[in-house]
Amino acid sequence: MTWGVYSGFALMMLALALVPGPDNMVVLKNALSGGVRGGGWACFGVGAANLAQATAAALGLGAVIMNSRPVFEAVKWAGAAYLCYLGVRALIGAFRGDYAGLAETAAARRSGFRRWREGFLSNVTNPKVLVLYLSVLPQFLTPGVTGTGDALLLAYTIAAAGTVAQLLLLFFVHRVRTWLERRKVRRALDGVTGTALVGFGTALVLE
Repeated sequence: MTWGVYSGFALMMLALALVPGPDNMVVLKNALSGGVRGGGWACFGVGAANLAQATAAALGLGAVIMNSRPVFEAVKWAGAAYLCYLGVRALIGAFRGDYAGLAETAAARRSGFRRWREGFLSNVTNPKVLVLYLSVLPQFLTPGVTGTGDALLLAYTIAAAGTVAQLLLLFFVHRVRTWLERRKVRRALDGVTGTALVGFGTALVLE
């Protein structure tokens, strides 16, 4: 694989990662409630799940899951239910409108593992992530020429692109944190984020 091919692949994956999706919405939801630290924990969780799915896809384990209908359906329904659960929680927060600002208090720091878990579960229970890996990787791999190392490199590049996109989102949240502390803005964003998450969950079931 040449550097030119790899660079084109990396840029394409970064552009794809910038498109709003469930992972970005979960990171945004946690950034709104826990500041940059809270969003960072969620981003870390998404990244860990992405690495697991990337490794599974590159080593052929992903294909086994895709070809096992009961396993695939179980993952799909679990993922849809979890996204809807996170979305409903955000909508409840928007309805109540009880915010204490984006200050990262000691309580917010202690909830780091919960935020990490939300990011991890939202990604690892989303079969569309595995579908992405299994549909994209074969286009850049040549049987008998490229090996497992190339497959892992490309898979990890997809995972890294997602992390970069989420870090850019956190940077934006940090830059406009004063504006985000306004109650009306927070309620509106929680409403949009919650609706998006419920929508992603519903779409996952219907696909």
